[in-house]
Order: sequence, then structure tokens, then C-alpha cells
Amino acid sequence: MARYVDLHPDNPQPRLVGKIVAVMRDQDALIAYPTDSGYALGCRVGNRDGRDRILRIRGLDERHHFTLVCRDFAQLGQLVKVDNAAFRAIKAATPGPYTFILPGTPEVPRRLLHPKKKTVGVRIPDHPVVQALLAELGEPILSSTLILPGETEPRTLGWEIKEDLDHDVDVVIEAGETPAEPTTVIDWSEGSPEVLRRGAGDPERFEA
Repeated sequence: MARYVDLHPDNPQPRLVGKIVAVMRDQDALIAYPTDSGYALGCRVGNRDGRDRILRIRGLDERHHFTLVCRDFAQLGQLVKVDNAAFRAIKAATPGPYTFILPGTPEVPRRLLHPKKKTVGVRIPDHPVVQALLAELGEPILSSTLILPGETEPRTLGWEIKEDLDHDVDVVIEAGETPAEPTTVIDWSEGSPEVLRRGAGDPERFEA
């Protein structure tokens, strides 16, 4: 059964955040956690089993673009190759509900890169709970929006996730209802932005 942890949405309790991160580190836990664009599934980048569990829960194949959720732009820049135009635009849009697809650097394990394009998603959420987890963890979170097979929107309520995924995840974080709209996804891997999914972020800032 999944642990159910109730965090304050604006001022998450450091003691509880520490406990969640401890099980992510020590037990390779897979968590369901709130973001600024619905719930997501997350684990440590080095958690191979966690990656496979995410694919299984979401009903996805190996071509799925995972997202590395970052604390800040400096951390993001270590994981993906960003040219000058992308640098300025991404920095201006973050933190916020955007996911950017970019070529991965050698810092990213090959199993997390798209098998053909060698790209990965990155994002910097604007949510106190996520920022607290990232600060305590000290590394990005390997993540994927919690949209279940047959559904089109991310889950937004922790107690519903606890009921439906009680035996599939290790921790469910409750921090109040989240927005029901997934991130806007921008593919910048070919040198210019292409909007792949319109979501919570404003896509017009990336359209010519």
C-alpha cells in the first residue's frame, strides 16, 4: 500500500519532505506528486525500476519522452544542449507549466533518451512542493504526467490517486487540488520551437 503524505501546498513541512526524499533515495520509491499542471509520477534519475513502472502504469512504450524536472535553470543546463535563442526564451518562461524537448548531454543516462532522437524533456515547475522535494533531493526528478490509459487529463486529487494506484506507487503526496491541464510541450531539438502539445502554458510565445 502507498504511503499517503499530507503536505502544506505553500509551506511544505521540511520533516515530511525529508521523509519522502529518504524513501526515494533508500528504497527507490516511486511517488505521485502535485505540480503546477496536475499530478505527475516521479523517481530518482538512477531508478531503473521506477522508470519501467512509470511506463507500465501509463501504458507507454520505450519511445515515450520522459521529463527531467529541475530545480532551476542552472540544473536544466547541465542536462540538455541549449543554443542562445532557446536559452533566452526558456529562461524567460521558467519556472512555469512548460516542458521543453532538447538534445540530452552526457549527464543523461541513455535509457532516458528518445531512442532515435537522443532527446529528453526538461522542465522547471512553479510549485512549492516540487521545489521543496528538489531542494532536499539535490538532483532532478525523473517524471511523467500522471495521465492514465484511456484518460486525456492529468489526475488532480491525491486521495483519488491513492485509491486507484495504491499498489502501483509507493508514496502519494496530498497538497490540495492541482490544475487539470498538462504542460505545454515545446520541441526545440531541431533549432527552432515546435509546439507539440498546447496545455497550461501560453504556446503563443513560442510560435512565429
